[in-house]
Amino acid sequence: MLALVGVMALAFAPLYFAVASLARATLLAAREESARAIGRAVAAHVSDVRARGDRDLARVLASHVGPGGVDAICVYTADGIRVACAGDEREMARISAPVAPMRESITTVRGAAGRALDVVVPNAGGAVIARLRTDESTDRSAPLIRLVGGYMLVFAFAIAFTGYLTLTRLIVRPVEALGLAADKFAAGGRRIDVPRSGARELVELSSSVAQMTSRLVEEEAKLRKKVGELERAQLSLQQAQSQLVRSERLASVGRLSAGLAHEIGNPITAIMGLLELLLAGDLTPDEQRDFLGRMSRETERIHFVLRDLLAFSRPDEATPDSDGAEIADVVQVASEALALARPQRTFKSLTLSLDAPEGPLCAAIAPRRLSQVLVNLVLNAGDAQDGRADGRVTVRARAHGGRVVIEVEDNGPGVSAGVRERIFEPFVTTKEVGKGTGLGLAVCRGIVEASGGTIELDSGYAGGARFVVTLGAPVAAPPSRRG
Repeated sequence: MLALVGVMALAFAPLYFAVASLARATLLAAREESARAIGRAVAAHVSDVRARGDRDLARVLASHVGPGGVDAICVYTADGIRVACAGDEREMARISAPVAPMRESITTVRGAAGRALDVVVPNAGGAVIARLRTDESTDRSAPLIRLVGGYMLVFAFAIAFTGYLTLTRLIVRPVEALGLAADKFAAGGRRIDVPRSGARELVELSSSVAQMTSRLVEEEAKLRKKVGELERAQLSLQQAQSQLVRSERLASVGRLSAGLAHEIGNPITAIMGLLELLLAGDLTPDEQRDFLGRMSRETERIHFVLRDLLAFSRPDEATPDSDGAEIADVVQVASEALALARPQRTFKSLTLSLDAPEGPLCAAIAPRRLSQVLVNLVLNAGDAQDGRADGRVTVRARAHGGRVVIEVEDNGPGVSAGVRERIFEPFVTTKEVGKGTGLGLAVCRGIVEASGGTIELDSGYAGGARFVVTLGAPVAAPPSRRG
C-alpha cells in the first residue's frame, strides 16, 4: 500500500502542476487574444470618431473603459503626441507613446495593478493604445485548478482504498490464515485448515501446502510404525542377548567345572586308592613311604591347580612379595626369564636366544608380572619341542608405534587348528594328561590385559608357534637395572 501511494503521488503531483500550468497558459492566451480583438475594435471605433471630429472622442474613450474591459486607453498622433486618454489615472501615467514607425503589436508590461497587455493599433492619423489587465485570468483559473486537484485527491483516495480492500481480501488475509495454519501444524496439530479464497496463486499454494502436510502426516505415521517395530526388535534382541549371555555363562561354568573335575578328580582318585592300600596294611615301610610320597605329590598337584585357578580369577592383585613397580625393563626381564629356563632339563638340547635392542626397553607392567608371563611362554615353548636336538626358542622385543611388542616363538609342531580359537581359555592344553593344568595361558592373558596390553597367537606363523605380547610404553623413566 505504501508503494501504491508513492506511485500515485509520483504520478498525480506532476500531472496536477502540469494541468495548472496549462490552464493558466490557456487562459492567458485567451485573454491576450481577447485583448487584441478588443484593442482592434476600440482603435477602429476611435478612428471613426476622429474622422468625424474630436468633439465626442473623450466620451467614446470613456465608454470603452471599465471592469472586465480596458483599464486605460490613449490616442496618439503620428508624431507621438497624446491627443486624449481615459481610464485609470495610474495606468494612463504608465502608458508610453508608441515608437515610429507605428505597427500593430501586443506588448506585455507591468501595470499599476499587476501584469497587463498594451495593444497598439495604428490608424490614418496616428495610433490607439489600449491597456488591459491579465491577472484576472489567473484568478479565474484558480477554481478550475482547485477542482482538478480535488478530483485527483478523490481519485487517488478511491484507488488506495480499493487497493487496500483488494489486497487485504485477496492476499493479506489468506497469507495470515495460511501462516496461522502452518504454526498450528508445527505446534503438533495433525490437521491443517488452509484458506480456500483469495488470489488464484494463493489458493494453489494453500492446496499444495495441504497436500504436503498430509504426506508428512502419513510419513510420520509410517515412521512411528517403523520405530515401534525397531523397538520391539531391539527388545527381542536384548532378550536374546540376555539368553545368550546366560547360556554362555552356563557353558563357561560347565567347561570350568568339567576341567576342574578332570584336573582335581584324577589326583583325588589316586590319593583315595593309595589311602585304601595304606589302610589295608600288609605294606612294608618302604612301600608306605612310597605311597605317602605319591599322595604328597598328588596333593601338591591339586594345590597348584587351585593356585593357578585363583591367579586366573584375580590376575591384577599384587602378592605380598611384589615389588609394586609398574614399569618393567623388557630386555632385562626377558634375559632373566631365559636364565631361569636354561637350567631346566627340557632345555638341555634346545637353543635359547634373545633378540632385543641395546639399552632399556620399558613397558607399562610390573616386572614380576612380565616375568611370570615370559617364563610361562618360554616353558610352554620348551615343552612343545619334546627334546628335539634342533629345537630353538627365540624371544624378540622391539618398540613399534609407541608400544612395546614381545614375541616368543619356537620351531616345534605348532598349535592345531582345533585348539587355536580356545588356546587362552581355562583348562585348555596341548600337553599330556598330568603334565599341565591348562591355566597357564589363561593366567598370562589376564595379567597382560590387566596391564592394558594384548596377547595373541600368531596364526600366520607356519614354522611352529609364535605368541605376540603387546604392551603400552610408559611415560615415566625406566627403573634401574638390578645386578
